[in-house]
Amino acid sequence: MITPLEQTERIFLPQSGWDEIVSHCKRKMAGEFLPGESKVRRAYGILAGSQKGREIFIKRVLPVKKNARTVEPLKTYMDTVMAEYARPSRTPMSQRGWITDPLELKLCYEKCDQDDLDIFGTYHMHIVPWEGDPIRDTPTLLDTVLARNSNLFTFIIAMVDVSRPLIKAFFEGEKNKQVPVAVQPERKTTGHH
Repeated sequence: MITPLEQTERIFLPQSGWDEIVSHCKRKMAGEFLPGESKVRRAYGILAGSQKGREIFIKRVLPVKKNARTVEPLKTYMDTVMAEYARPSRTPMSQRGWITDPLELKLCYEKCDQDDLDIFGTYHMHIVPWEGDPIRDTPTLLDTVLARNSNLFTFIIAMVDVSRPLIKAFFEGEKNKQVPVAVQPERKTTGHH
């Protein structure tokens, strides 16, 4: 029997996966965009892997390239959600809120299905310090609203201090449902003697 994700006790992320996420965040912050990538200085992506009991093992980082935030009917939906739940920040409302392009999302699911991996959540970065939340390592009300009933984890990548990035995971974006993320060194494979 599969343990419900809400009962997860620990998430393991390989060092190479963490390095890939941090590199993605730094590249986007620097305004270095790949061909076909939305020119948004925020990194978003999907994390997939496998589950064993109450532990999740992330095995794939899938950075997403296209933000469908400005495409109708998604734009109107996100504008409405932003107006109701988003806290004012330096970033204009019209530039906040990422909606992964539906076709790109479908391709991510297909890749994971082919490799027998499950999608466990999405990651995004917080870079602007807020009063009362200078590190920005927890979900906002908006993050929680957007993750509600998703049965996925929201992975927050705190990049306020670029030299000390942090990752935290919250089931359905709920602050009180945090699960520890352990970044693990890769095992070295040795040849036969």
